[in-house]
Amino acid sequence: MSVAGLSVSTQNYLKVIWNLQEWSDAPTSPSLIAERVGLRLSTVSGALPKLVEQGLVVHEPYSGVSLTEAGRRSAVAMVRRHRLIETFLVQTLGYGWDEVHDEAEHLEHAVSDLMIDRIDQLLGSPARDPHGDPIPDAEGRVERPEAIALADAEPGTRVVVERISDADSALLKFLASRGITVGAVLEVGHGEPYSGSFPVTPAGSEATSLGTAAAAQVFVSSRG
Repeated sequence: MSVAGLSVSTQNYLKVIWNLQEWSDAPTSPSLIAERVGLRLSTVSGALPKLVEQGLVVHEPYSGVSLTEAGRRSAVAMVRRHRLIETFLVQTLGYGWDEVHDEAEHLEHAVSDLMIDRIDQLLGSPARDPHGDPIPDAEGRVERPEAIALADAEPGTRVVVERISDADSALLKFLASRGITVGAVLEVGHGEPYSGSFPVTPAGSEATSLGTAAAAQVFVSSRG
């Protein structure tokens, strides 16, 4: 699916809506979209009717915003671009995983479909990006790993980190310094009652405690 005919703002809106729904069943509201794209609510509210006219989204008051099938295809194409570029920057150009999000945000609008296909071939069609997010294939298929937020993991269990949100580069640096990266095995401890802390011990590293906000950005599975 080519997105070359869509404006940069339309590409951004579709990708953000898809991202908001990727790991959550909660309705996507204009206010959530505005927060994610860094625009005023009035600006987003003014843009949504245009996306509806283009047949890309459905917006029903009080029930949220969702993508049409056409909107989903375009959104997934943008997500594929973003995550392949992030992977290329890390694996080929030596970027850190905390440095690639903003670079990819700019490059994803400029590269051609041909370049994305060549990057995919060069990297051997990777299934996940550096943060563990699934990379859609050329047909738009997405295989999302079975995972839950670390904040929802049972104390006393051993889990594997499947994915970490790339929204906060400072958090990525902090987690990496504590041995919490994609693929790491963690022992989940028991936090103090009412403390909002999530103690974890990565294999080969010292124990550390994460706050509620941080633990909500780390997704884990029980395959450890």
